Amino acid sequence: QVQLVESGGGSVQAGGSLRLSCVASGYSINKTCLGWFRQAPGKEREGLAGIYTGGDGNVYYSDSVKGRFTISQDNASNTVTVYLQMNNLKPEDTAMYYCAAGPMVCGSVLSGSDPANFASWGQGTQVTVSS
Repeated sequence: QVQLVESGGGSVQAGGSLRLSCVASGYSINKTCLGWFRQAPGKEREGLAGIYTGGDGNVYYSDSVKGRFTISQDNASNTVTVYLQMNNLKPEDTAMYYCAAGPMVCGSVLSGSDPANFASWGQGTQVTVSS
């Protein structure tokens, strides 16, 4: 069982920055992939970035956010916190942002697929970017 709690969303003007946090705990959380997805109203859920919590900590980005968003992690004894630093935000970045955990998450970010039921999900945090 994996628990994910996101925070850090809010409202910002275009060009601004936000940092999202996700505290992950539970089974094998230190050797899986943690990632960030988002879903805007009327659109499909989109993978943004992923990071392996074990090994080399490889990171993966979707083309839509590469160069603007940065994923990182901070490991504690029983939890892993994954961050998403978002810079130069645009109105089209407005969405609900979700943290996900599971071995298929990083591959989903790269392939543009949705890991859906093959991942654990947080409750989401809203990001609103105004022009």
